[in-house]
Amino acid sequence: MTSRPSPPSPDTARLVEENLLTLAQLRSFVTGLAPEHYRQAFGEHGRHTLGKHVRHIIDHYDALLDGLERGGEVIDYEQRRRDETLEQWPQQAASHLADIESRLSALCSEPSPAVPTLAYPLDDGALSLASSLNRELAFLTSHSIHHMAIIALLAEQSGSHLPETFGVHPSTLRHWQRVPAESTSLTRRSA
Repeated sequence: MTSRPSPPSPDTARLVEENLLTLAQLRSFVTGLAPEHYRQAFGEHGRHTLGKHVRHIIDHYDALLDGLERGGEVIDYEQRRRDETLEQWPQQAASHLADIESRLSALCSEPSPAVPTLAYPLDDGALSLASSLNRELAFLTSHSIHHMAIIALLAEQSGSHLPETFGVHPSTLRHWQRVPAESTSLTRRSA
């Protein structure tokens, strides 16, 4: 008897929703950027641009989604596309982010994929780590927010004004909602 794929769990839907909200916020920001602002170099060695951080976020989502579409066998975040057009042209990045949002949304209507294995490279080879779709979705939210916080710092250096919630993890936003505004005014600056 063949087992039928199980429907996505409610937890998967909640994690997909957190990722969709994060990506929509990023896409909204990227959509309004001029290419020269998107490519502006920051830092002593000029290695940081808004576009490189956006492309890096995109690469991680593509790695997960591509792995799931191959049957969920192996997710390898080291084998990223690193498409330089996504770090040079904000409109292409915004379009790609919209595509990722569609692919993520589909996870809520499709049967749960096979349990993924995470490839984790080491100097002398790679480890194969058992994972789950939910674990990887939680990772991607945190990873994206981390880079969006860096993006916010870079954007502010060039005079862009972002919403206070840009680059803030959903758990921090929930904390802000629970705690009275007076006591969080100082912590919001350091969250």
